[in-house]
This record gives sequence, structure tokens and C-alpha cells, in this order.
Amino acid sequence: MNLLHPSAKVVDAATGETLTPALIDAAAASLKDQPLVFLPMPATVPAVARYLAALRLEKPVVLLDPDTDHTGLIARYTTGEVHPDLALLLTTSGSTGDPKLVRLSRAAVLANAGQVAESLGITGDDVAITTLPLFYSYGLSVLHSHLLRGATVVLERTGLMRKDFWDAVGAHRVTSMAFVPYQYEMLRRLRFDPAKHPSVRTITQAGGRLRTDLVTDFAGRMDAVGGRMFVMYGQTEAAPRMACLPSALLDRKLGSVGQAMPGGAFTVSDDGEVVYHGPNVMMGYAETAADLARGDDLGGVLRTGDLGRLDEEGFLFITGRMKRMGKVFGVRINLDDVERQFPVAAVAGDDRLHVFAEDLSADEARALRTKIADWLGTHVTGVDVRTIEALPLLANGKTDYRALEASL
Repeated sequence: MNLLHPSAKVVDAATGETLTPALIDAAAASLKDQPLVFLPMPATVPAVARYLAALRLEKPVVLLDPDTDHTGLIARYTTGEVHPDLALLLTTSGSTGDPKLVRLSRAAVLANAGQVAESLGITGDDVAITTLPLFYSYGLSVLHSHLLRGATVVLERTGLMRKDFWDAVGAHRVTSMAFVPYQYEMLRRLRFDPAKHPSVRTITQAGGRLRTDLVTDFAGRMDAVGGRMFVMYGQTEAAPRMACLPSALLDRKLGSVGQAMPGGAFTVSDDGEVVYHGPNVMMGYAETAADLARGDDLGGVLRTGDLGRLDEEGFLFITGRMKRMGKVFGVRINLDDVERQFPVAAVAGDDRLHVFAEDLSADEARALRTKIADWLGTHVTGVDVRTIEALPLLANGKTDYRALEASL
């Protein structure tokens, strides 16, 4: 599989190093005897070269966080055969927190790269910059979709809170940036003004629900300079993008994550679960080395675990997670509804609702507890409010609910 268009470029913002065919060839020579490639994936040219070499050789790649010890995971999956269609394995976690791998075929990876490129209108004139880890599916999809269309990807490692990042945006005339919700909160605090970065034409959002007021805010900022904002929805299990809402429809469909990617479709099951049908759906999970030899278990149909609804025009609105439910005095509550109503992170346990909020005084915590109880129509003893300096985040910027549960 070759994702690399002949005109595509990859450049390191800090060192100026660029990706060359010779680097990919050298990486390929070092991988020829490896049936399965375990690849820590920092945002560096050598890592990208090694990744593209493995894909070209049709050797399955397990992408890993370079700052985490994966000794146990590597030992678990080293032995065993691999299916000939298998291209990419990305880590995810089950309900127990034990890591497992999402099995993606070459066809799924290529299909989604094309879907994203088509939805965003990516051309060879575009320049993207790394705002997210490349081992994270959203960050990886930026790399895939731009390389496929002959665009440029700038590798930047300091992050948007640093001057070096914005210097790189200007120096390389970056046209596109991808952010997850917590980064939009950071951009708001930074008073991001796209007029100060005239090359930037497109910003995208995925990786969780972004508050509608922030969608409206940033869409307005981009519109004021003739730019665009896209809201996207996906999961690692879909390689990873499933839906896109373009900037022209943000006002009319505010709160929606858009329509299905080209070639895909959504349905909603009788119990309210969003089901995606498309060529980019994973083959299935791998929990043991033996699973690497399995074929396609899903047949292009992914039960997302998300609750949602489709309007009459096929636009999807996500309303929560099937597993993000709790009970307070026997009454079922949707934890995502609580978070939409109040600026908190909510988890359930022992017949109580536990909410975590950043930097509240004791009086503010008591007032919030009363407000939540009144909103739920339950007694205040069913609600526990805890103040926390900062919410724990996963590498992808989402709230680490397991860490919160462990603190109860």
C-alpha cells in the first residue's frame, strides 16, 4: 500500500529535515524480515519514513506512544501469524482498561484517507501541521489524507501554547489545523485570531463533543477572514472518520456532527445506537496474538456505542454513550446530558452521581450540587461534587474517566 503521492512533502519544523525516497528505502531495508512492525511514533521524519516503508512492504504496523512502556503489549502480540489484508493496528481500551488493538485493513485505511481528503477538499496546495500525536487516529488521519493528495505535512512538537508552533505556522504558510475540544478551549484563552495567520484557511474539530457556543465562535472567526471550520465525527474503529459537517452548514445544523463520509451511511438501531456502514470499518479487535490472523469480522458495519438520532436530511446528532449511564436512587441518568448542562466531568457509582469540577470553592461546590440535584429531580444526597485542580486527560485530549473513577 502506498499512501504517498509523488508530490507530497513532509518537513520537520525544528530541524528542516525533509522526507526523501532514500529515507523510505533505507527504512524498508531494515524492516524486510519483520512480519509485524512495532513502531513508536513521534512526530519526526525518520518515524514517518519507517511507517510509510512498512505500509509499502505490506507489513502490519502497530503504532505506539513513544513516551509509554509497551513491553507487555509487545510481548502479547509478537508471536502468531497475521492476516494478509492487515495494514494497521492502533491501541484502544476495553471496559476493563486492558489495551487491545483495532485491526484495520489496507482497503479501510486507503478508503478513509480518500473520504477525508474529499470531504475537506484537500489539494496539493494544502499545508497541514501536526497538532496531535501521530499515534492517535485523528492525528494520523491528517497525515494520511494530506499525503494521499500530494500536500505538505509540517512536523511540529512544541504545541500550540508555544511561540515556536505559531512561528512554524507562519514560516511554512500552514493552511490547515486540526484540533480536539480541549485545544479549542486553549485557543479561546489564547484569543486565537485567524487574521494574524493569513495562510490558515481551514480548521477542523473531532475527538469528542465541542460545545455549540465554541463551534459558533470559531466558525465565526474563520468566516470573518474567508476561512472554513469543519466539525467531524469518528472512532479509531473507522480508520477513523465517519462524518463531516462543513462550515456552510454549521448555522443550520448546529449541534450535528454532519453526514456520513462519501461511501458511508448511518442508521440508528431500535435501542438508539448509531450504526455506521462503510468501507473504512475495521476488521475487528485483536485481544491476543491469535486474533491477528482473523479476517474481517464486521463486514463494514460498526456499532459505535454512541446514542444518536438522524434528522430528515440524514444529519447525525450524537446524544450520548450507551455505557455512559448511571442510576441515582433507581433513576437512570445520561452522564453526557449532565456534562452538557454543567461544566463538569460526571461518573457514576454506588447509586450516586459523582461530578468533578475544576477550581471550585466549598460554597461553589455546594451550590453546584444543589443545582444538579434540582435539575435531576433528586435529593442532594444522590449527588457528590468534588473540586479538582485539573481534569485528567488521555493522550488524545479526552477526559480520563477511569482515573476519576479510581479516585472515588
